[in-house]
Amino acid sequence: MTATLTDTDAIKALAREIGFDAVRIARADEAWEAGERLREYVGEGRHGSMAWMEETLDRRVHPNAMWPEAKSAVVVGLNYGPDHDPLVILEQSDRAAISVYAQNRDYHDLIKKRLKRLARAFHQETGHGVKVFVDTAPLMEKPLAHKSGLGWQGKHTNLVSREHGSWLFLGVMLTEAALEPDETETDHCGSCRACLDICPTNAFPAPYQIDARRCISYLTIEHKGPIPREFRAPMGNRIYGCDDCLAVCPWNKFASRTQETAFHPRESLTAPRLADLAALDDTAFRELFTASPIKRIGRDRFVRNVLIALGNSHGPESLAAIRARLDDDSALVRGAAVWALGRLDPEAFEALKTEALAREESGEVREEWQAGPQGQLS
Repeated sequence: MTATLTDTDAIKALAREIGFDAVRIARADEAWEAGERLREYVGEGRHGSMAWMEETLDRRVHPNAMWPEAKSAVVVGLNYGPDHDPLVILEQSDRAAISVYAQNRDYHDLIKKRLKRLARAFHQETGHGVKVFVDTAPLMEKPLAHKSGLGWQGKHTNLVSREHGSWLFLGVMLTEAALEPDETETDHCGSCRACLDICPTNAFPAPYQIDARRCISYLTIEHKGPIPREFRAPMGNRIYGCDDCLAVCPWNKFASRTQETAFHPRESLTAPRLADLAALDDTAFRELFTASPIKRIGRDRFVRNVLIALGNSHGPESLAAIRARLDDDSALVRGAAVWALGRLDPEAFEALKTEALAREESGEVREEWQAGPQGQLS
């Protein structure tokens, strides 16, 4: 007798056939502690300026708060493991460090397309209602993945898999069907603190807790204003995201390079020159990052990050790239350029500040020049 999609083994087989590397099932209608932890996280303001997290909190705390009829979650994972050590690029101060997940196509579109294939087949065969999610709706994917046994949330709060290490994109299909759940994975972190100790900005107040306001991934991607001064030097050359806590995890010894060609890094994004990236205007930015997750932060935030990295680098080409952005149309970019100039060449900073003051008929200099020799605007 042929197994139908009411059989969990058949669901998993179809998910793998569609192209997912891991699939497990959890009950979506059971009580869990993740919701209360999220309330505490938001209550303490650790979500920073991500207002959407607070606005959707009541729906986000439990799958049934968003969809009362949901009984089961089919959690899928897609391996995006790199074939190199992502930390090596941090030693090349004139080059840009871009998070592994963002070095090629946006994973949201690819995973959602495959999830919809799975959901469509499941609905057509069983008649049960389904909804699919890939990181853009008020659903806590990582706790569901932990509950399903796909992995466990490590001390850095990210999912860790015994088979894939830290390199798994997640997607979820919720359904009204009551499917047989898999066993929840146990925590295998033990006494290891590697992910906590490597963080350049001390973003972990305690194991299993993160303060987004101190996280380089948040600062370079979600944060819209100037980077707070205390985090600029620790950013180094990280211009989009940060892989430190992921890359250092010992469980990565079991990881393998992704077979998904859409996630193989573009040559232009593996170690691009910071000076070249700083020169991007809006058109060139959009062209370079077509179909990339980087595109969503926009040119100005991106170049802001690049200029901070240039301020942490050395050499004449860095100064030339910084000077070229001092009169940028964007105040955000100008402010970052001023800070970078003050960091690499304080004397030039003072001279240009004097010139700027002389040019201003009002007797006031632009805001970005008002922070002193280091240009440290917050």
